[in-house]
Amino acid sequence: MINYIVKRILYAIPILIGVNLLTFTLFFVVNSPDEVARLHLGNKRVTQEQIITWNQERGYDKPLFYNKSEKGLESFRKTIFYEKSLKLFLFDFGVSDSGRDIKYDIKQRMWPSLAIALPSLFVGLLINITIALFFVFFRTTKVDYYGVILCVALMSISSLFYIIGGQYLISKLMHLTPISGYEHGYEAIKFLILPVIISVIYGIGSGSRWYRSLFLEEIEKDYVKTARSKGLSESAVLFNHVFKNALIPILTGVVVILPLLFMGSLIVESFFGIPGLGSYTIDAIQSQDFAIVRSMVFLGTVLYIIGLILTDISYTLVDPRVRLK
Repeated sequence: MINYIVKRILYAIPILIGVNLLTFTLFFVVNSPDEVARLHLGNKRVTQEQIITWNQERGYDKPLFYNKSEKGLESFRKTIFYEKSLKLFLFDFGVSDSGRDIKYDIKQRMWPSLAIALPSLFVGLLINITIALFFVFFRTTKVDYYGVILCVALMSISSLFYIIGGQYLISKLMHLTPISGYEHGYEAIKFLILPVIISVIYGIGSGSRWYRSLFLEEIEKDYVKTARSKGLSESAVLFNHVFKNALIPILTGVVVILPLLFMGSLIVESFFGIPGLGSYTIDAIQSQDFAIVRSMVFLGTVLYIIGLILTDISYTLVDPRVRLK
């Protein structure tokens, strides 16, 4: 087990380095620091002195890879690549272009993101699997037929419709929850109810169809026919055999998503005014704060790789036939 985990981590390192190099190239080679400075200062009536000052304040005035004015290791350390790219591997995100501590912002904003994402995931998972099993139980009937049509219809509607419709119906007309905003502590619950409900409803269409297809694939296998021949009821076959053997693909989807929940939902957080990592990234893109964007891209890559490793490890928990070598 330990050897397998170490091997998977070693495989992940080149991927992480590649993403880091690609991000650095896009932000500092394709677009030079001077061009970034012009974007922040405005393209018109910007003097070269203003650009130099802006770069110096943010550490963008150094050479990209090699500093000829320094000696020894300092010639590599006093560069943009080391300070803005390599330090990310130590989770030293530095400061944003607006002067804020990025690590502090991440620590503060991760909790609102998790407060939305975790209930949405587990409630949605429970509802989607229940609906999918219900469809499979009534397969080849009108219940299954019209249920699939309804799921396709739900999938075809934009998430913005659910958000705006939910805000109008539940908040404005019924006055059950606030339209937007956020407060820390227990007061946050009233602001999280509507985003969680909308996130769950939005995922029912795609989630139920996907789990239905998994269960239908399992229900045609020989072990199911054997279970039926032993006189087991259809419900016992579904829950004790089909559901159990479909856990691997279900677990794959869930474990991969878990680390990414940390990153928050870009659209939901922005529309509901939730100060999470999703809205943090959107605000950084709109304000062209590329230091934050680089940090969030790197952090997202790390979390996704962790999710893949956890997925491989979790296979042995649900299927003893899988052996890690």
